[in-house]
Amino acid sequence: MKKILCVAGALLLLASCNQQIEKTGYVNNTKVVSDFKEMKTAQEKWTKRNNEVRAELEGKAKQFQIEVQGYQTIMKSMTASNREKKEKELMTKQQELQREQQQKMQEIQQGSQKEIDSIINKVKDFIESYGEKNGYTYIYGDTETSNILYGKKELDLTDKILKELNGAEADSTKTKE
Repeated sequence: MKKILCVAGALLLLASCNQQIEKTGYVNNTKVVSDFKEMKTAQEKWTKRNNEVRAELEGKAKQFQIEVQGYQTIMKSMTASNREKKEKELMTKQQELQREQQQKMQEIQQGSQKEIDSIINKVKDFIESYGEKNGYTYIYGDTETSNILYGKKELDLTDKILKELNGAEADSTKTKE
């Protein structure tokens, strides 16, 4: 009986030694994405584009306002039919300005969102590749809602991934030039 227990114990010990230890880590998703150089570049680009469009639209709005003020100063000297014609013209211009503003702001929003989504996918792909390359079984994502309530600091891969990701970004930029 002792031999059977010893053999069973030895087999149990041997089986536990053969089990692979799963390598895990976690990443602060928000920090990785926001500190990724490509994301910062995209945000600067779209902020600049937004400011340019706003300035252009403000210029057109000022021109329209000048035209309205000009009309208001001479409207009393105009015939009723000419006033009505000019008011329709001004109303049409105002509607066109509003449509143009909505269209351009929507274009900026859609373009910005498309680029941000592309960058987020690039980060996800990079983390997946990093995990495979470095033998991780799991890399968890931590966000503002704190999916990870506790994790050992040595399992936090955020800075390592950011360094490699930004390095990879710099390398791919160099090869494009």
